[in-house]
Amino acid sequence: MAFQPRKQFGQHWLRSEKVLHRIVSAAELSKTDRILEIGPGTGNLTRLLLSLVQSVVAVEIDRDLCNLLTQKFEPVENFLLIEKDFLALDLVAALLPHLTLKRLTKLLPIFPIYITGPILAKLLGTIAQPASKPFDLIVLLVQKEVAERLCAQPNGKAYGALSVRLQYLAMCEQICIVPTKAFYPSPKVDSAVVAAPLRQRQLDARCCP
Repeated sequence: MAFQPRKQFGQHWLRSEKVLHRIVSAAELSKTDRILEIGPGTGNLTRLLLSLVQSVVAVEIDRDLCNLLTQKFEPVENFLLIEKDFLALDLVAALLPHLTLKRLTKLLPIFPIYITGPILAKLLGTIAQPASKPFDLIVLLVQKEVAERLCAQPNGKAYGALSVRLQYLAMCEQICIVPTKAFYPSPKVDSAVVAAPLRQRQLDARCCP
């Protein structure tokens, strides 16, 4: 592989075609969907998405990977790449010049454990203040331990603040376990795919495009 993962960004690139297709299936994609993909990496998932949806907005922090993604996908009209740390990104401002992308419908992020909570808070808001423009559905690829917390039932060992926050805003379902060998390089622990359609209270909070 030409590019070496960087530890500072917690990079582990998903390379299993089976798991990639499970993610696509869980997202229930249609030609009208406008996707936000956080951490596209080398573009393995992006490649599958572009032929199935209206558009893909990919946010990548790594400059070298952005150059690779530009080489791969820049001629594709329904692909927009933003080089930025997602937590520091004003997504509304970034999409303002692209009027057709005002309302993104689904979210497919792949990110390291230490920013799972902050990214979910940025995207969905909190119980007290839900985001005004939520997605219809999010599909997450996170460490298995995090997935168990997201989907945990009340009184369960894994149930906690993260479980309460996401389950108030969305319905959570664990789709599959992802073994370490599905990534390059292999992480130390297994991961899991979680699908979370947003609840009606979030949908009601949406602003018109």
